[in-house]
Amino acid sequence: MVSVKLDATDWQILNILQDEGRITNVDLAKQIGISAPPCLRRVRALEASGMIKGYRSILAERALGFELTVFAMVGLHSQAEVDLVAFEKLIATWPLVREAYMLSGEADFILKCVAPDLTIFQNFVINDLTAAPNVDNIKTSLTIRCSKFEPGVPLQYVVPKPD
Repeated sequence: MVSVKLDATDWQILNILQDEGRITNVDLAKQIGISAPPCLRRVRALEASGMIKGYRSILAERALGFELTVFAMVGLHSQAEVDLVAFEKLIATWPLVREAYMLSGEADFILKCVAPDLTIFQNFVINDLTAAPNVDNIKTSLTIRCSKFEPGVPLQYVVPKPD
């Protein structure tokens, strides 16, 4: 990765791309007030630096048949680094787990899972999650609805104020 010092234009690019990942370079440049070639160079530099990790489509889970979103709090027997890494590698192989975070506190990991139905999720818990090495306990919470979904980061907290 290449180190990049961000200026006001770079922050504008990040802000717009976070909300409109499919915007064309020409439209992005127009919104920012620069020409297309330097805009594209800046976007590529932000990608190369790792500040832009990628571009994705956000799919409608329920419209595609994924009726269930569940959070699973997982406690492990051992928190030795080798055991944590082994569990993280195992998590990466489970398609129902869409996000996973190592935590401090009562649980060691929280997993966001999506499944077409409760039976498929229960089979995952029984056959994969509870059977995984080093898993001590699991607490699951089925979601009722999503009250806020805003991927990305709140850039307004880190964008430097103009002098």
